[in-house]
Amino acid sequence: MDATAQILRKVRESAEVQERFFTAEAERIVACCAAMRAAFQAGGRLYAFGNGGSACDAQHLAVELVHPIFETRPPLPAFTLADPALVTAVGNDRDFALVYAQQLRLVGRRGDIALGISTSGQSANVGRALAAARELGMLTVGLAGRDGGRMREHCDHCFVVPSFSIHRIQEAHAMLIHVLWDTLHILGGEEDVL
Repeated sequence: MDATAQILRKVRESAEVQERFFTAEAERIVACCAAMRAAFQAGGRLYAFGNGGSACDAQHLAVELVHPIFETRPPLPAFTLADPALVTAVGNDRDFALVYAQQLRLVGRRGDIALGISTSGQSANVGRALAAARELGMLTVGLAGRDGGRMREHCDHCFVVPSFSIHRIQEAHAMLIHVLWDTLHILGGEEDVL
């Protein structure tokens, strides 16, 4: 198979995975966004976290919320828990599985939103953070792949991309981040501009 054919195969696979995922989850995504919207309206803040590429996705979501690409859409308070100095300090001195839970226990409060991202659904530090968030009374949202792993146990809303390919999962997560951002604003009565 030549390189052009491989590219087109991968693009088709990505589109098929996303089509299946969003067809199955669209109504649940709207329900999640409604709950997130209510949390923001009540003064809640969003804390996003993940590892590796998922940490980058968490940062991407926070940027979209805090700095909307359309001036007509208001910013929403969102933060990531991925400060390299803090993550490596806690990981080195205590336990890497605690890097996000420890931060949430300090800054999170009832009514806030914790959004964890793990392609496998098995990241220990993401799972522990979501469990801590639940104990604090936060709304918990998870983005996972494969079969969702243990993440499902800790989430009010868990979205599992039905694939075992990390790339296809991450591609669907990137689309989901944009869909979450857009739907939050549409539910707030703003114009559909995408």
